[in-house]
Amino acid sequence: MRIVFEKRKTLSRKAIFLVPLASFLISLLLTAMLLAIFNANPFITFAAMFKGAFGSWSNFTETLVKAIPLMLTGLGVLIAFRLKFWNIGAEGQLAFGGIAATWVALFWSPFLPSWMVLPAAIMIGMLAGAFWAGIPALLKVRLKVDEVLTTLMLNYVAILFAEHLYYGPWRDPKGFGFPGTPPFPEFAWLPRIAGRAHLGLIFALVLAVLIWFMFKRTRWGFELEVIGNNPSTAQTQGIKIAANIFMALLLAGALSGLAGVCEVTGISRRLQQGLTIGYGYTAIIVAWLAQLNPIAAIFVAVLIAALLVGGDQVQMMMKLPAAMGLVLQGMLLFPMLAGSLFTEYKLRIIRSKTAGPLSLARDN
Repeated sequence: MRIVFEKRKTLSRKAIFLVPLASFLISLLLTAMLLAIFNANPFITFAAMFKGAFGSWSNFTETLVKAIPLMLTGLGVLIAFRLKFWNIGAEGQLAFGGIAATWVALFWSPFLPSWMVLPAAIMIGMLAGAFWAGIPALLKVRLKVDEVLTTLMLNYVAILFAEHLYYGPWRDPKGFGFPGTPPFPEFAWLPRIAGRAHLGLIFALVLAVLIWFMFKRTRWGFELEVIGNNPSTAQTQGIKIAANIFMALLLAGALSGLAGVCEVTGISRRLQQGLTIGYGYTAIIVAWLAQLNPIAAIFVAVLIAALLVGGDQVQMMMKLPAAMGLVLQGMLLFPMLAGSLFTEYKLRIIRSKTAGPLSLARDN
């Protein structure tokens, strides 16, 4: 007897709805058990997390501040993952986008009209993110180099390059030793729409709709879908696999680069320590929980951001250890990620050749 995962022939609405719901309930139960071990009331803790993320307008806007880079990098990651290109490099693409936007804001502003600086920073930042994603894409399609390794290694290059700049040649001489560049001129600031939440939120919402439309209603989206599901079929139909993968990765990198632009122009308004705090890695969770759906990625990003903001509040209000916020986030997210497997697969027990397979889960 052996247990195997079998891909569902069809994805029913019941499976798409019930599996995430069951996973969420299991995650709450496991988290409650962990809190009980630390003598913390689960209901009070969950209420504190919710209040910390959504309890006031100020708290909600801070949740949006965390959600914006997760939305943009999550959209970039899911485009690559739909092609079965395992892009782990969103963190580096975000960093490189922030570096490029800083370069424009600091060194182009004396020569450009003031109204052109911010659009130029956005455009150059997106191109920088696309360039950083294009390197592993080119290595993949030309030399068949594993993209997991190259995208991961390029993260460290971009992060360390950013640190070199704000600790070294771009460091603010009037910063009293603070590691960061001089502040951007005011005309290079991304406008804020509520609290510290900025125009990047509108960018993310519009881009999510456009990407959904691209996947569902355009020929290029259909070609990307075919490449991701069955490269052999795509090749038979005359679809240019290498060119499509390369172009899709440029788009993915541009979105992550835009996240970096929004962080430096909308939040810190300079390049400084704290630009790369794991948004690009968390974007992988956003993409998988959203089932690679761009519209769902927006809501998942808000959920993850709420866990980040609410987890910080739990540490302060419940007097739990400093690491407990991250532990709670992991306890909540891991069952949901594991459960997402069962939306596309079901368990089957194969007893013998004569007995035949016994399904443990109906095809919904």
